[in-house]
Amino acid sequence: MNSKLLALSSKIIFRNPNRLFSVSVANFTKVNDEGFPDPLDLATGTEKKEMLLRLAGNDDPYNLKAIKRGVSTRDEPTLVPSAFEARIVGCVCEEDASHVKWMWLHSGEPKRCFCGHWYKLVFKEALV
Repeated sequence: MNSKLLALSSKIIFRNPNRLFSVSVANFTKVNDEGFPDPLDLATGTEKKEMLLRLAGNDDPYNLKAIKRGVSTRDEPTLVPSAFEARIVGCVCEEDASHVKWMWLHSGEPKRCFCGHWYKLVFKEALV
């Protein structure tokens, strides 16, 4: 009995499977005139808003890029946009500096950094 079971199990285990395998060249030409869909058509929510803003010319919708200082006096401070009443601002006082001096800016009042540059918070509508 054991020998029959062993012979049957070895036939099942070691038999060659009858699988068909075919290789074909992929065709990447356009089947119809539409081609791939536009990413703007597939985007939704916040991603779509960001894409529309970039198409409109706003490359920094969340104000994440560094702001270049202007004249930076008390009468003409560097304007920092924010959708809130206060914002933390980092000032690189010297071009060769390896550290950033951080300070809080509050709306309505310009603030002077230790290096002498002035900053003022201005309101900007949120992207909600």
